[in-house]
Amino acid sequence: MFKQTRAASLCLLAILSASLAVAQGVHPKTGRKIAGVMGMGGAPWLERSEREVEEMPDTALDKLGITPGMAIADVGAGVGYFTLRMARRVAPGGKVYAQDIQPEMLSLLRARAAKGRIENVETILGTETDPKLPAGALDLILLVDVYHEFAQPQKMLRKLREALKPTGRLVLLEYRKEDPHVPIRPEHKMSVAEVKLELEDEGFALNRVIPDLPRQHILVFERTSQ
Repeated sequence: MFKQTRAASLCLLAILSASLAVAQGVHPKTGRKIAGVMGMGGAPWLERSEREVEEMPDTALDKLGITPGMAIADVGAGVGYFTLRMARRVAPGGKVYAQDIQPEMLSLLRARAAKGRIENVETILGTETDPKLPAGALDLILLVDVYHEFAQPQKMLRKLREALKPTGRLVLLEYRKEDPHVPIRPEHKMSVAEVKLELEDEGFALNRVIPDLPRQHILVFERTSQ
């Protein structure tokens, strides 16, 4: 069973590698290599069965204290792996804005939401510099393995900050660069130190790091009074 699972994972990794755009530069603050964005060819990677064990998505969401009535954005939502889970948690009365820069991903997400009869999701097509989220409206913005792919992270962070309520939180899930055993390409990992340095420069303060996932950091940021 393990061999079959590993073979499937290696196959999906090959698909993923083929679907990534060329890295688009380095971050001016940390010198971090910016990773390419996953294209539609990587959609199977987002829905792989192993993801439940490797990333424990429900455990991650449990740690964030999501409650009914909240307004949340899933930035870089892809096909909605986290979006649909969060939509169920914020109902009734809550809403999830599913944002991506690829219309094909959002089309698949809408189809999945319709199939699951989930009606409290709004899709938003953003750009590399603007997620197009409503200003001052969000209790939580979630970036799952996405921030490291931002082509212009500083501009995006400024827009994300504008979209949060004064008490809103920005949460990143990123594969741990500190752990060489995490089987992900180096440019798709981030260390706590890198994330902290890059975000604190744009009006965010690190509130806590939650270490409960097998391979990823959960990094919770708050707005500063900047």
